[in-house]
Amino acid sequence: MIPRYARPEMTQIWEPATKFRIWFEIEAHACDAMASLGVIPQANADAVWKAKDVEFDVARIDEIEAVTKHDVIAFLTHLAEIIGNDEARFVHQGMTSSDVLDTTLNLQLVRATDILLDGMDRVCDALKARAHEHKMDVRIGRSHGIHAEPTTMGLTFARFYAEMDRGRARLRAARTEIATGAISGAVGTFANIDPAVEEHVCAKMGLTPEPISTQVIPRDRHAMFFATLGVIASSIENIATEIRHMQRTEVLEAEEFFSKGQKGSSAMPHKRNPVLTENLTGLARLVRMAVTPALENVTLWHERDISHSSVERAIGPDTTIHLDFALHRLAGVIEKLVIYPETMLANMNKFRGLVMSQRVLLALTQAGVSREDAYRLVQRNAMKVWEQGADFQEELLKDADVKAALSEDEIREKFDLGYHTKHVDTIFARVFGAT
Repeated sequence: MIPRYARPEMTQIWEPATKFRIWFEIEAHACDAMASLGVIPQANADAVWKAKDVEFDVARIDEIEAVTKHDVIAFLTHLAEIIGNDEARFVHQGMTSSDVLDTTLNLQLVRATDILLDGMDRVCDALKARAHEHKMDVRIGRSHGIHAEPTTMGLTFARFYAEMDRGRARLRAARTEIATGAISGAVGTFANIDPAVEEHVCAKMGLTPEPISTQVIPRDRHAMFFATLGVIASSIENIATEIRHMQRTEVLEAEEFFSKGQKGSSAMPHKRNPVLTENLTGLARLVRMAVTPALENVTLWHERDISHSSVERAIGPDTTIHLDFALHRLAGVIEKLVIYPETMLANMNKFRGLVMSQRVLLALTQAGVSREDAYRLVQRNAMKVWEQGADFQEELLKDADVKAALSEDEIREKFDLGYHTKHVDTIFARVFGAT
């Protein structure tokens, strides 16, 4: 992970010192549980806690691992150096490395999720505020990139809010999915450790005991977790892409805030580029990059192999750090996004009423004209707007076939913008609740 796309609140979760601190707490709580069961002396369990305020020497652990070629054994050796070999002789009793590694990974993912949820809250708050601010500011809706019918900027923000709110709900579910721990020993049978130890450790660490583990916690949980992050990343890209489109010179309905002293191009001083949302598009790709490996990690040999391990060492920190950064970058973009209602209106009127074609089509059918004939009448006048720059309303008013079905007032009424915003309040109530 490079610092450029990382926030310290998230990176701290994945630092070696944090990991070793969690390992220690798991081992210490396990010793407490075993002592309460009479499996080990209470004095030995108490002795482990002598290291509770110690800052573990990461370099020393790495030095030991260079010899042992085993990270958990290296840590346990270092712990024994701190509290004494005799005092440490019952540490890790009946446990296996995966008990520590998997429980730690899931705890880190839970903590990371809490930070991600804060980011989701900020994004949703920003979208909600901008939706209400521009609730009735009319802009042209586009399908296939082409002018379709009027909508509002408020509805644009509202639909993005609804999407991110669904993502927030999925993330909460993913947190529950991943918040399990396992202290079940070799191949998960509890043969050498009482299930009560697992229950005690999980309670202390804020996790739920895994119902059945096979030395490892089942990786379908992790697949669901990272898939959820991938969906959220795609939603971020969805919003970012719309903003990038709105900032195009020939559109310019909104643009990223351009700060004093900011430069857009080393060659062209006039440039104001959507660099933040372009960056978000790239970050979304990095987050989604973790989804397929996480799905492939579900398949392991028998009760355990470590084919998942190298993958998770990378995607655990990288994906949560990238997504955390992206969420806060997106929130900042939305909060400071500069919006141009006048340009939105000008863009909508660029083709001189053409976007009201469906209203005229429907009015003709309601007046008794067949749909085929109505479509033909409307389209022939619409093509004059596309090809000759004509005014759609004026062309309709000159068309004898159209006027045979609709009066002049009826034609003009079809160009009322208010028609397209009459249900905005209903949509807002659905999205944000009745207020």
